[in-house]
Amino acid sequence: MDDKLTGIAAFVQAVDSGSFAVAAERMNLTRSAVAKSVGRLERRLGARLFHRTTRRQSLTEDGQAYYERCVRALAELDAAEATLDSGRREPRGRLRVSAPVLFGRHCVAPVLMTLAQQHPQLQVEISFSDRVVDLLEEGIDLAIRIGPLPDSTLLAARRLGTQRMGIGASPAYLARRGRPESAEALDGHACIVYGRAGQDLRWRVRDGDGVREPRMDVKLRMDDVQAIADAAIAGVGLAWLPCWMLSRYLASGELECVMGHELVYPNDVHAVWPQSRYLPSKTRVAIDALVEEIPKIIGK
Repeated sequence: MDDKLTGIAAFVQAVDSGSFAVAAERMNLTRSAVAKSVGRLERRLGARLFHRTTRRQSLTEDGQAYYERCVRALAELDAAEATLDSGRREPRGRLRVSAPVLFGRHCVAPVLMTLAQQHPQLQVEISFSDRVVDLLEEGIDLAIRIGPLPDSTLLAARRLGTQRMGIGASPAYLARRGRPESAEALDGHACIVYGRAGQDLRWRVRDGDGVREPRMDVKLRMDDVQAIADAAIAGVGLAWLPCWMLSRYLASGELECVMGHELVYPNDVHAVWPQSRYLPSKTRVAIDALVEEIPKIIGK
């Protein structure tokens, strides 16, 4: 029976991921093991489930019909396991988490490392990437998102806290260009912006009772927050940074605060996960730990 279920799970993963290689990665198996498992399933059923070529694979008519029934059956099994799991005190199994690179390393990883030590049967796998991952497509249990969340019926979310932001610059830059004393005075100053996939992260500051997006001179565009801080320290221009990060450089004197969190709009931080009727205990304890600890790290 175990081999039968393994074959079904491998088959569904191969369909969902589009390849045996990706399915193998998600299941922590080799590509060969997944291919052999699906092959045994086809022989047992006496039916071909995939059309295979050197470049792609697609479902046969029998494969499509079988896939639809397998998905429903596995969903029922998952629901049954989740029901039992919700009554467990001890979380177990592999928890796959995606987090932004810098925030993940400095804020998320310490919380989850402690969690893994507290629960011996829990294995935590963290992927650091500023890319917005597709949780369902990539088999991610939990992701950390910074900034506004788009509406989604597929994902559930819980707010972890608010990441306060500030604008900093090196003493050398301010001596050379002067210190902007207002939102309007930011216009024309050199800046280093966060940009990814052709989109720049907009700077938003309070200007009286309204909001202003400064018209600045972009000198550097990077997709790494640490590199942006390094460039600011080197005197390239102003940098828009999380306060928990900026405070270290203010203390060392490498940067000075041009505009504090009172005038710079913050970003909310959320945990998101695939929407389901039952939340596994491994995911629930991770969310609870992040809700408890993240505000302490980033400041309320």
